[in-house]
Amino acid sequence: MTPTEKIWRNGTFIPWDEARIHVLSHVVSYASAVFEGIRCYRTPSGPAIFRLEEHVRRLLDSARICRMDAPYTPAELSAAIRELVRINRMEACYIRPIVLRGYGAVGVQPSNNPIEVYIACWEWGSYLGDGAAADGIDACVSSWNRMAPNTLPALAKSAANYMNSQLIKMEAVSNGYHEGIALDCSGLVSEGSGENLFVVRDGRILTPPLSCSLLDGITRNAVIELAKDLGIPIEEAAIPREMLYIADEVFLTGTAAEITPVRSVDHIRVGAGRRGPVTEKLQAEFLGIVTGSRPDVHGWLTRVT
Repeated sequence: MTPTEKIWRNGTFIPWDEARIHVLSHVVSYASAVFEGIRCYRTPSGPAIFRLEEHVRRLLDSARICRMDAPYTPAELSAAIRELVRINRMEACYIRPIVLRGYGAVGVQPSNNPIEVYIACWEWGSYLGDGAAADGIDACVSSWNRMAPNTLPALAKSAANYMNSQLIKMEAVSNGYHEGIALDCSGLVSEGSGENLFVVRDGRILTPPLSCSLLDGITRNAVIELAKDLGIPIEEAAIPREMLYIADEVFLTGTAAEITPVRSVDHIRVGAGRRGPVTEKLQAEFLGIVTGSRPDVHGWLTRVT
């Protein structure tokens, strides 16, 4: 990671190296934080943030689910994010807002701990490796399931949930894969460690419903809209594990991953073992919009300058 000049903390801009918390902050022991990942793209009209308002809304929704009273309005956070990108003179970057419980009482009950908000940004390229968008990645079905609905709230993008993600990712990488795919507590396909999942079969796209313990992905939502724009049949449906082995195409979506094809699952080749035509068509449409080479018909981009 290459540091940028400034980080936003509780309403003011501070030097990167001063963005510190006490080791006994509630978040350190109890993972009491929610966060977002947002991309800002380089376009001919200057830097533009992808679906800023939707990301800010999900951040505050996550905080609400976790009973954290974030002390800023959506408009204030959106303005802070735009100003941070400007101050750091970024043409393209990844943006990370974090709402956390800070230093106060030490114990599970967090009512006496202050709520703090940080926003950072930095340069970040391909999440799943150079060439992944064209060549695809190798994935495995993880031995770790996603959280059951009555354990941790999957709709909250919370730090606590990402220990589950870490276990999925570490297991996959240690076994020679790029990514792991988790099943839900019923044994149905849920999502990757940090991405939503889609399968293509006979020209039709399927993606698991939110009831399968997955995050309501903002890029996932964009892909659903783009598929409709392109006239590609798409629906939310329960996906059994074996569907991954007989799919014509499998791809992952997320802010970091964007749209990344999966070329094999559990050493079983997906389709032709490379990016398929549906995935490629969606990639071209998505990247065309976010980089400004195609019309932003959905109003997804927020200009920074």
